[in-house]
Amino acid sequence: KVMFTSIPRLHPADCADRIRSGSAILIDVREPDEWTEGVAERAALLPLSDLNGPRALWKPFLEKAASREIVLYCRAGGRSMIAAKVLAAEGFRTANGGAFSEWADAGWPTVTPPSS
Repeated sequence: KVMFTSIPRLHPADCADRIRSGSAILIDVREPDEWTEGVAERAALLPLSDLNGPRALWKPFLEKAASREIVLYCRAGGRSMIAAKVLAAEGFRTANGGAFSEWADAGWPTVTPPSS
């Protein structure tokens, strides 16, 4: 069921207003060592490995995000599509936001996250 779930693929311009208004949430599903390259401003940092594993970070996040659209991105768009399909199968409204580089190239502000 998960693999056959249809997920929209959005360019940053397609969803920027929804993210800025708070009706959609942007999530970076890359792993923590990849975040040192920078992350999209306003993105929640929730690795795919935690979504597919213990959900220590994802569970409390999803409890608060149930009514909002979830837009996910990663390095190239593959992992964000996997995460979007998993979450859509669980009843969340999701979209694949593609690659981090697309967000940066579209002029979305990027930040360096604090080191843990």
